[in-house]
Amino acid sequence: MDAEGLGQRERDILALERRGFAGPGAKERAIREELGLAPVRYFQLLNALLDDPRALAHDPVTVNRLRRVREARRGER
Repeated sequence: MDAEGLGQRERDILALERRGFAGPGAKERAIREELGLAPVRYFQLLNALLDDPRALAHDPVTVNRLRRVREARRGER
């Protein structure tokens, strides 16, 4: 863990979210190949990270963007 308290996996998840992906399936493939996670598990971990103040401190731009996306999707339901 770094000084902010995030483990390597959490930092890797946020780093993957900062990237853009071309084409369908590219992100899911990166999740499996780079992180060794099933996409469902990845999104569970990501969703929990969005509520973690350590993640916000580590990467506020990415976390705030993803929080806005999540809230927009909740509003559509």
